[in-house]
Amino acid sequence: MSSFPAASPSNIGALDAAHHLHPFSDTKKVNAAGARIIARGEGCLIFDNHGKRYLDAFAGLWCVNIGYGRHEITDAVTRQMNELPYYNTFFGTTTTPAALLAEKITSHAGPTINRVFFTGSGSEANDTWFRMARVYWGAMGKPTKKTVISRVNGYHGSTVAGASLGGMKWMHEQGDLPIPGIVHIGQPYWYAEGGELSPEEFGLKAARELEAKIDELGEDNVAAFVAEPIQGAGGVIIPPDTYWPEIARICREHNILLVCDEVICGFGRTGQWFGHQHYGVTPDLAPIAKGLSSGYLPIGGVLVSDRVGDVLVNEVGDFNHGFTYSGHPVCAAAALENIRILEDEGIVDRVRDTIGPYFARAWASLQDHPMVGEAVSVGLMGAVQLAADKATRTRFADKEKAGVTVRNHCLENGLVLRATGDRMLASPPLVISEAEVDEVVTKLRAGLDHAWAVLER
Repeated sequence: MSSFPAASPSNIGALDAAHHLHPFSDTKKVNAAGARIIARGEGCLIFDNHGKRYLDAFAGLWCVNIGYGRHEITDAVTRQMNELPYYNTFFGTTTTPAALLAEKITSHAGPTINRVFFTGSGSEANDTWFRMARVYWGAMGKPTKKTVISRVNGYHGSTVAGASLGGMKWMHEQGDLPIPGIVHIGQPYWYAEGGELSPEEFGLKAARELEAKIDELGEDNVAAFVAEPIQGAGGVIIPPDTYWPEIARICREHNILLVCDEVICGFGRTGQWFGHQHYGVTPDLAPIAKGLSSGYLPIGGVLVSDRVGDVLVNEVGDFNHGFTYSGHPVCAAAALENIRILEDEGIVDRVRDTIGPYFARAWASLQDHPMVGEAVSVGLMGAVQLAADKATRTRFADKEKAGVTVRNHCLENGLVLRATGDRMLASPPLVISEAEVDEVVTKLRAGLDHAWAVLER
């Protein structure tokens, strides 16, 4: 029985319209249409308040890696709530879940990453490493190394520092962003920006924009470069294979901290525990969140390499930064159980060895559609680029309309995908079945057929 007061769907909708400001939404339009009320979830499926079934090929917001309805997490959270619902990690204290979780995360992060700083979200995690990098360089006797280089169309959250680090102009237009000390270089988006270069040539060209920007600013003024291993909200922009090795070389040779934003790619999404492992690079700092708890409770953090962590511990002393909910014991308990499930059920290996390759083949089959310029994926993360003329890589004049037309048709037919401009994005739960992958591709193809007919007219 629900613990909520009795309320009809119409009442819930009215209450939402009267009192709830939605994130990243035109609330006036949401209220006019009526918010979709999601009532429950099971596996890769969600159901609205009318009982309509949707295959959630976006895992909530890139995060429900183990799927909905895992009662093991409910049980773990209940046990922890009954034992210790909250205590802080300030003033020389810790809790058992926080300590165990820090060890568990770092056991998967590689030999040079042995510490975690906990936050409540990915946005907070990006604010945290931003300060941490400046504190680190100050302790190293290089106080002028403050500027951070990021990428156009990257996404690093929506706090003031996070939105500034991100390279989305429509976010910068609200709130007078970016803040000082953050600059942006181009993204490795070969399809849209590669011109006549091969992907390999373009990958090197895009990476070397970083070196040019460092030379322009002066090495002694640059603290770090931050990027998502694969750009998520920007359109699942998968970089050419030449890109990340060159980025790592540039950071190493110019003594710049390398920050890999693992908020989306972390915890199995690419078929490795972390996205940087997929590309064979080792970051100095890495914000995490989302798949850390599979979205069951809010928690984030920063993976801290020994290079930075040893200085913070042995040289800095007080790092005057943190949050009331840093290492929250109940959220940490949820994350611990989530990671146990990922480990015990071999879910990350399954993404790498079986369901990821199956998804890749099924997703790539969309390449033959006349509206598809490219269909690309890594692990369980895919993008379909819409094209008005695929032979010339010509895109639709109204990119938003193209994407929304496909997305809305899919949604009407029980498939949740995301449209970022003229790219259709998928990021399903890591537990998705082969039959569900087939359903995703079949329904997306139907959405493409519908949109192709509409847009041709």
